Amino acid sequence: MDMTRDFLLALWLVTAQMAPWLLLGFLVAGLLSVYVSARWLERHLGSRGMAPVWKASLFGVPLPLCSCGVLPVGASLRRHGASRAATTAFLISTPQTGVDSIAVTGALLGPVFAVFRPVAALLTGILGGALVHLAVRQETTPPVAEILPAAATPVARLRSALQYGFDTLPRDIGRPLVIGLLLAALITVLVPAGSLSGLLGGGLLPILAMVAVGIPLYVCATGSVPLAAGFIHAGVSPGAALAFLIAGPATNAAMITTLLKVLGRRTTVLYLATIAGSAVGGGLLLDAVVRGLDLPIAVLSACHDHAAVGRLDHVWAGLLTVNLVWVFRPRRAATAAGTTGAADQSARHGDLAVLRPVTLRIEGMTCHHCRASVERILGEQAGVRRVIVDLATGRAEIHGEALDPARLSAAVNTLGFRAQSDRSG
Repeated sequence: MDMTRDFLLALWLVTAQMAPWLLLGFLVAGLLSVYVSARWLERHLGSRGMAPVWKASLFGVPLPLCSCGVLPVGASLRRHGASRAATTAFLISTPQTGVDSIAVTGALLGPVFAVFRPVAALLTGILGGALVHLAVRQETTPPVAEILPAAATPVARLRSALQYGFDTLPRDIGRPLVIGLLLAALITVLVPAGSLSGLLGGGLLPILAMVAVGIPLYVCATGSVPLAAGFIHAGVSPGAALAFLIAGPATNAAMITTLLKVLGRRTTVLYLATIAGSAVGGGLLLDAVVRGLDLPIAVLSACHDHAAVGRLDHVWAGLLTVNLVWVFRPRRAATAAGTTGAADQSARHGDLAVLRPVTLRIEGMTCHHCRASVERILGEQAGVRRVIVDLATGRAEIHGEALDPARLSAAVNTLGFRAQSDRSG
């Protein structure tokens, strides 16, 4: 009974510590989703040389994309003219961090981590892009012409930002975030403080161990923070925790197989080598800084006690809990998850009823960005007038004229998904 009480208390305290910063991150992420679009990124990443690599890594740092959601966005950038080097830089820097995870990192791990983490993501992306730029032929693909939707009103844009920040994003990262919180609370309760320091020791070994754990594991940038705090509580060095924060969000088994398909074997090998090498190097550097400046571990780790949580933090934790419960409430099946720009105009004129739809079954979609990328690429195909993608069922319904299911499936497959015609549809 005492252990259950301690677990629930630890869970609530770590949630209260991160809640205000996470909610702020949700808001900023929503604004970024409206004002920084994939089309805007494409205009800056389509040229040759190292400039797009720098831009891709810099743009990727604040974007709230997890390792599953960043793949279709990166594949779309590649298809719309971004070089392999720029695409690699974007795919490396983006999933490691984001405005929401940076805020939570500062709340739970302190200012040193809050600075080290985004800087590591930026430099890692630049390094990976540079390696691909030097070692892999840098052809670009011609941009795909597309019809842009009408500009939204300021009120509609704000509504879209709030919808993304407090509904779509929590749905995308909510489950791994909650899992991270639960595991962090378990580590705090079950593992005595500092007990792993004697087992793993200092230096390279714990850093390599965290890299080995992080590379195949799926964990989002925000959900990895409470886990890292739990590891530090158990005695893992700050550098080893940073190595986990780099390797965990940037890689997982499913992502590796998709990278092989989208960017090729050589680029994928360079991608993984960059992540592993940067995680080890960044971890060793952070440990050296901690020792050199004589920073106490308590500055970097989450203090799971009442003194670290103010009264207002409990209010924010309550609001965050309500938000997560609300977005994961049972919902009716979606009837029209999304439409493309030209399609929406056609729907208003009521001329879609005479168009014969094609239905695709799509495997691999896991989040809003996956769905949005599928909607976009299907909407760019010749003859397509309207696209409806249901994330829950993995089905896409395409309305248009002279539609070829094989061609539509092939277009979706370029994003790293697996699509085929649904004969039953």
